[in-house]
This record gives sequence, structure tokens and C-alpha cells, in this order.
Amino acid sequence: MLKKYFLDNKKRNFSTASIWIKGGSDMDSTGKKGINKILCSLLTRGCEGFNNFNLSEYIESYGAELNQEIFEDGISISIKSLNDHFNKLYPLLDLIIDKPTLSQIEFKKVKKSSIDFIKKDRENPFNICFEKWRKKVYSNHPYAFSTIGIADDISKITYKDVLDEFNNFKSRDKYLISNNPEINGENIGTLEKKFLKEKSDPLNHNLNTINRFDYIDNDSNQTIIMMGDQTCSRRSSEYFPLKVLESYLSYGMSAALFKLFREKHGITYDLGVYYPIRSGNAPFLIYLSVSNEQALFAFELLSKLWKNLLFNPIADAEIFLAKEKLKGSFLLGNQSLDEILQRNIQLVSYGIAPISEIDLNSKIEEISSVDIFKLTNKYFSKPFLSISGNKNICLEISNKWKKNF
Repeated sequence: MLKKYFLDNKKRNFSTASIWIKGGSDMDSTGKKGINKILCSLLTRGCEGFNNFNLSEYIESYGAELNQEIFEDGISISIKSLNDHFNKLYPLLDLIIDKPTLSQIEFKKVKKSSIDFIKKDRENPFNICFEKWRKKVYSNHPYAFSTIGIADDISKITYKDVLDEFNNFKSRDKYLISNNPEINGENIGTLEKKFLKEKSDPLNHNLNTINRFDYIDNDSNQTIIMMGDQTCSRRSSEYFPLKVLESYLSYGMSAALFKLFREKHGITYDLGVYYPIRSGNAPFLIYLSVSNEQALFAFELLSKLWKNLLFNPIADAEIFLAKEKLKGSFLLGNQSLDEILQRNIQLVSYGIAPISEIDLNSKIEEISSVDIFKLTNKYFSKPFLSISGNKNICLEISNKWKKNF
């Protein structure tokens, strides 16, 4: 069933329609990790009345864009064009969702592309380190795997498997949102504002320190460190306090990570926080990369910062600044219509009505240092650690980590 919503945005000379299909790579069955990524790519490679080339040519003839992307919790397909051409292009979405061609020739191309992308992905030590980290944190949970899939699984996926997956796909809930009133959808601004209590999966902690650490031995002069844990669902009331924590740690040059690692000691190549929106328990991790010579010192700094979050509430002045930066980031995200539509329809699929700027600021203002302190102790007292670097350095860091955590 397709539920339609209209976003009464400021008058623009173009229209966008975005469909969110509930269920993405989390729907991949055991032994077929990557099948929904293949299906997602195939959907936009031809539909009733159009083969792959005809569809591309038709869309490009109107200067329009057709995009698709797979997430852990859903599949996004969107089309954007000038208002004058929207009524000619909008019907394509129904055809793509309900009557895709799913060509066997295109299936072979997409399958090969997925395998090639995984091989390329594994050339990046950051990606490998992250894969190790989330595999430890989530074990056999769907979030433990990349949305692209696993190369061994993909190599065994057949054309029939994809057709069977499409039968499953047809029964999934689908949500459409557009800034064009011609879609005849419910005005999303009139939805009842509701914030559901936490319904995340239970934390998958294994308190054995051996099972909370992993490393990858590499020959480069770079050490990558990732440390964190799973947290809460976007549906949880704990989401916004954790966003304030993310802002405190990583937003701008006033952020705690920047001041500690770059401004004071100047030792990192890359650093930040990864905290995406998820329907289930979202990952929250600090990542950084340093030279091998600075790796042990960097880990000591990170450990000190981490312990400080566990034992001392953040100063009120720092919380105030973090809130202001967070509000600014939300305003920045509201400059792009595509981002606004994507975010709103994703929230609706999670069972959350989009929140107004006034209500959003009100919720952020209510957050205190004590609220964040409680959450750091709830989620980060037994963090998971993944390192990519020289074996001896990794093992030395591991020994220090075991003593500290």
C-alpha cells in the first residue's frame, strides 16, 4: 500500500517526489546479503514501456533526475523535474515500483557492479576497520553488514532469487512525499505530533573484553581507531540528547575532539563522530586516524576523553554551545528540498510525525547536562574498539584498553 504526503514548501520552479519503501538491507536473508541492493538498482533500469536506455533518454529529455539509494531500513527512489514537466514524469514512479522490467541482462551487470564495488570498498582501511567494528557490536543483526552486501553471498545470488525478493518487496509498506500538490496526498504538516517511547532492540553487549576488540594488521604508517557502541532508535526520546553529545564532540572547530586532537596536539589526519538515523539501535562511535608514531598517545587522549564523559557531566556552557551548533546544523539541512523530503518521509515510515522548527528547538532546549551524563553511562561504559594499523601497536593499544575499559 502506498501512502501519499504533501509538503507545503515555499514556491519553487521544480518538483520532487520521493518514495520510501520500508525495509532495505535489513531484509536480506542469511546467505543473500546484498540482494536488496541489487533489487534497488534494478528497479530504475527499466519499467513497463521503457527499457534501460529508453527510460534514461526519456528522463534526460526533460532535464530531470531519477535517483535510488538503499539504506539499512529502507529503499529510497526519487524523481525531480521542472514543474512544467512533472506530470509527465511523476507516473514513472508507479511503474518503477509496480511494474519494473527486472531484466536478466541488467541483473548480471548489477551483480558484477556490486562485487566490484565491494572490492574497491575494501581498498580503504577506514571501511575495513568500520566493518570489523560493527560486526563486533551487532553480531548477526542486520546492522552488522554493509548495505552493499557480502561478496561471497552476492556471487551465489541468482536471477530467480531477485524475482522472489521482488515478490516480498511488493508487500512492503511504501510512503511517497512531494512538494507538488498534484499528488493528492495528506498534508504532512497536519500530522499529529507524536514521539514514541523507545522501541529499540535490546543492547547486544558482550562484556567479555576479548569479544569487544578487533584489529586489522596493515603495513601503512597510519593507525585508525574506532570506539563506541550501539545506542537507541530514532523513535527514542534519547535521540536528541545524543545529538547534542555528537555536536559537543564533533561540530566545528569549537568541538571537543577538534580542540583536543588538532588544536592542542595537532596529531590527527581525520577524526569525528558517526551517529546516523536508524529505525533500530543506531551506532555511535568516535573515529580518528594518526601516524603510527602518535597512535599510543592518541589512544591515551581518547581514553581520557571517554572516561571524562563517563565520570563528569559536561559543563553547562559547553552544552549551551553544542545546542546552538545543533540547531544550526538542522537549519542547514533545511536548505535543500531533497533533504527535507527524504528526512520527513523516513520519519513517517518510522512512525514519527515530522517536527516543526519551533518544537525542535524547544525539545533541544529541555536537554540538560545531566540527561547526557546518564546516557553516556548507559551506552558507553563498555565500548567496542576496532583498530587498523601495525600489529604491535594494535596489541599494545589493546592491552591499555583492557585496563581502562
